Amino acid sequence: MHDVTEVANPPRAGIRGDIIGAVAGAALVTAAFVVPRIASKQWRDSLYAGAAPLFGDWLPHIGWGTVPALLIAAIVVMYGAELAARLPFRRLLVLAWVTTIGWAFCLAMVDGWQRGFAGRLTDPNEYLHEVGGVTDIPAMLRGFSDRILDFQPDSWTTHVSGHPPGALLFFVLLDRAGLGGGAWAGLACMLIGCSAVVAVAVALSALGAEDRARAALPFLTLAPAALWLAVSADAIFAGVTAWAVALLAIAARPSGRPIVAAAAGMLFGFGIYLSYGLVLMAIPAVAVLIAGRTMRPLLPALTGALAVCVAFTMSGFWWVDGYHLVVQRYYQGIASERPLVYWSWGNLAATVCSVGAATVGALHRALSRNALRALDPTALLVVASLCAILIADVSGLSKAETERIWLPFAIWLVAATAFLPKSGARAWLAVQALGTLLIAHTILTNW
Repeated sequence: MHDVTEVANPPRAGIRGDIIGAVAGAALVTAAFVVPRIASKQWRDSLYAGAAPLFGDWLPHIGWGTVPALLIAAIVVMYGAELAARLPFRRLLVLAWVTTIGWAFCLAMVDGWQRGFAGRLTDPNEYLHEVGGVTDIPAMLRGFSDRILDFQPDSWTTHVSGHPPGALLFFVLLDRAGLGGGAWAGLACMLIGCSAVVAVAVALSALGAEDRARAALPFLTLAPAALWLAVSADAIFAGVTAWAVALLAIAARPSGRPIVAAAAGMLFGFGIYLSYGLVLMAIPAVAVLIAGRTMRPLLPALTGALAVCVAFTMSGFWWVDGYHLVVQRYYQGIASERPLVYWSWGNLAATVCSVGAATVGALHRALSRNALRALDPTALLVVASLCAILIADVSGLSKAETERIWLPFAIWLVAATAFLPKSGARAWLAVQALGTLLIAHTILTNW
């Protein structure tokens, strides 16, 4: 497969566009923060997000994770781009994963061990609240849909009801393996979620864009998304689907094997049983096939995905029924009160908070005519993730909390930073880190 990383993109061309993009993103976020502050209290309360557009509350604070987070940020800003350019690729991937884990954990520890890490998934509305009641997994799967709607004696908690049974099943199996409780659940979320950074780089490299992967890795590591990769089940969703894309990219190489494509399909299939919205990961999957200029992995991938669907269906859970019931449940809760007139664009502001100013500044480069005409894999995956986000936004089924809900899509947006000029990497990494640290120390996030 040919290398498309050297698409015409002069190092200093478009710097003005980078700045304009970042400023526009900052303006969107500022407006999303300001509008609720100047609106009536009744309207502000209807947002059900104390720090809208982010789900949390305003609370300037520092914690045990503050100093180590500052140190990690400083090291990545100073040496990240240089190390990414010269280290052997596999060693670089390990370093990026470990660094992302450290970054995410330190950010969580700004809020403290219990509030920031071990206790997040033990909330009454979370998955762990239901784990102890699952004594028969087959029975749980057969009767899952019957408990989705609210206002029943045995209704599932908010997060369990809002997702297919795959998410609850994961935490039940984790508990059965002797790894029960909030700390183990948080660790699983963090390890799997942070691996998404590696998966993005692996996918780009497999598609002949290793240079892009190397350039994006420091930005992926310091992305504000790390704030939610350590504390939410959506981190698992991001990790699973990112590796689905990565395996599909590996299968798309001339030497790719059908079994790898089937494995990718199984992860895609499991993804839609983790979250209904992950059907939109089909868009990045198509982008991979276009970038790889092959349809060869499609059949084995579809076979793998179908096998997962058949397994869940035979176990008693019909995905389509679950989806329709979830839409009803969605409007039984606060979603019926949250104003779409705000969240239709507030969601996008929350996504900017998740991907960082450097990503928004680089978007115009990834969307340039030269990059798209050359079928640059990075550009295609950025476009695909952007399309998935916009479709999810238009659906109206994600009003608020998209900083975590859209993690599986947002992590691919950050790859746009690979197009930034190398000469400005440190400055943009500093912007990325400062934005993340500002959110972590001014807002007490709920996830």
